[in-house]
Amino acid sequence: MPETSMPKEAAYQVITDELMLDGNPRLNLASFVTTWMEPECDKLMMASINKNYVDMDEYPVTTELQNRCVNMIANLFNAPIGSGEAAVGVGTVGSSEAIMLAGLAFKRKWQQKMKSQGKPYDKPNIVTGANVQVCWEKFARYFEVELKEVKLKEGYYVMDPVKAVEMVDENTICVAAILGSTLTGEFENVKLLNELLTKKNKETGWDTPIHVDAASGGFIAPFVYPKIEWDFRLPLVKSINVSGHKYGLVYAGIGWVVWRSKEDLPDDLVFHINYLGSDQPTFTLNFSKGSSQIIAQYYQLIRLGFEGYKSIMENCIGNARILKEGIEKTGRFEVVSKDVGVPLVAFALKDSTKYTVFQISDALRKFGWIVPAYTMPADAEHIAVLRVVVREDFSCSLAERLISHIQEVLKELDSLPSRIVKDSHVVTVAKEVVGENKDAEAAKMGDRKIQEKVTKQWRHFVKTKKTGVC
Repeated sequence: MPETSMPKEAAYQVITDELMLDGNPRLNLASFVTTWMEPECDKLMMASINKNYVDMDEYPVTTELQNRCVNMIANLFNAPIGSGEAAVGVGTVGSSEAIMLAGLAFKRKWQQKMKSQGKPYDKPNIVTGANVQVCWEKFARYFEVELKEVKLKEGYYVMDPVKAVEMVDENTICVAAILGSTLTGEFENVKLLNELLTKKNKETGWDTPIHVDAASGGFIAPFVYPKIEWDFRLPLVKSINVSGHKYGLVYAGIGWVVWRSKEDLPDDLVFHINYLGSDQPTFTLNFSKGSSQIIAQYYQLIRLGFEGYKSIMENCIGNARILKEGIEKTGRFEVVSKDVGVPLVAFALKDSTKYTVFQISDALRKFGWIVPAYTMPADAEHIAVLRVVVREDFSCSLAERLISHIQEVLKELDSLPSRIVKDSHVVTVAKEVVGENKDAEAAKMGDRKIQEKVTKQWRHFVKTKKTGVC
């Protein structure tokens, strides 16, 4: 901290100059988070930026707007709400907090059940796919729950419902399904999971439930894929989280979690306080938080309505399709994302023996594009991909410009000496495995070993690289 003060204009300019070195949010194609809102919504957010949401007695209208958002989202997810009943849910800082709250509710319900049966309740677990977002790992570690992950495989990058149900045991507090995988945008088959788990519950006498992590897909599926059954239409789905700051179209800092019914949220997790005025129930991990994002979410819901959200999501999917077709036309990539899911394009190099997707990602930076390159989780670590998230502000013209820049990068990298040295020993070993007369197959195996080696080194580099305090 400086010893003396400085003029406000000087402080503003110092910070503005430093922030110029940040990336452009609209060109950050790694993020699912909203980077543009209408000016009218910006004004509403600034007008309420000094309101602490937790002061419900002082700001009753803000509280009412949150409750309306919960009810609209619960109805969007087909919650079985009776006439005159209010939905059960709460606004959160993001889907991470929402998942923590849902996980705690499952853990507490399971503990109460096991206690009533006189059984041990010290080893709860959750079954997920290896493609889950890191917040699930945080929940498991922070709240002492074993995370049982269904491993992935090449060509199938979401949780296999059959394998997931096989891993369920008496200590499973829930199975977590993802509606919109971070890796490929794909929707997991929640309907099949519900059918298989229902059958297992009947055979065993258990009542293992499902949570749907709809952080990315919750504001897409109801508008574009209404026939896909993934929500409260399925009896075992007891809670759902969604990120308002992703395809809910609000700036970062808002998520939602809704429960099927009051019975699915244990009463002893809800606190009641009165030192801010009247009695106020609260179920959040933090206490104070801003009101701006809640008000912004309400604005978007009433401003756009069903028709508006549907139009925006269809436009995003259309732009993703244009981008996918352009990438495929280069002839250099294999698209691993699916047509049905979150509007994103994940693609891998067909030939990584001369350069990798990590080099392509670095090269695109000179054009301002932030396109992440990453490897898949276990057991598909040898697959490395690039991913472009198509948001509301990613237009058709930007998609075409990105394609042209990718083509320029490929042309440049083609002209450079290879930075990947072929390991002749790897090819020799491959020949020994498949036979001397199968040179083509041996070469292919050798290339894969090289790719595995490259991605392993990159994962080690990323793991050891530290930025900031975390």
